[in-house]
Amino acid sequence: MALFLDSAHAADARTAMAFGFVGGITTNPNLMAQTGRKALEVIAELTEICPGPVFYQLSGATLEDREAEARRFLALRSNVALKIAMTSENIGLAARLAREGTTVGMTACYSAAQTYLCCEARTAYSIAYVNRSTRLQGDGLALTGEMRAVADACGRETRIMVASLKSAREVVQAILAGAQDVTIPLSLLKEMGNHPLSEQTIEEFARAAASA
Repeated sequence: MALFLDSAHAADARTAMAFGFVGGITTNPNLMAQTGRKALEVIAELTEICPGPVFYQLSGATLEDREAEARRFLALRSNVALKIAMTSENIGLAARLAREGTTVGMTACYSAAQTYLCCEARTAYSIAYVNRSTRLQGDGLALTGEMRAVADACGRETRIMVASLKSAREVVQAILAGAQDVTIPLSLLKEMGNHPLSEQTIEEFARAAASA
């Protein structure tokens, strides 16, 4: 299992990498837009900060545009990975890139049937939006479990990554539901390391040490 940072900001990446256990970075067009910079520049910087896979999400208007875009970004560094929105048209592109050795994550998967196609295409990841699926379809955690069951039944190397997680509890629930990899923003990563009772206990220890 790997934990990824979901951010396009270099400062976030440096903080996350300093933890020593964050395995990679995922980005998307919304996160890219927040930087106010050119995507090529952002990904180039992130791949220098992070030794693991750094995912860039294709956004070209046509299939041909998206393939050309993929080639441009893959030429940057060896640890560039690609996120591709799940559609019948895009799965063929994903399969071609996966055969060439590219790490591909099919994003915006909202059904276990889509995960099955990811398995057949040999993509590295089928990515579920847990919280968004719950809001729009009823149960993002159940979807995560179904996706994992399909991937296991296929016996492929496709892994279930979960995104759109809004709380520490939702992260844990997604893992228990079958998620193999998790991507979260830096704020949630930090939140998960803290707990009011932990801080209370630390304060008690500090008082005891001071009085010793």
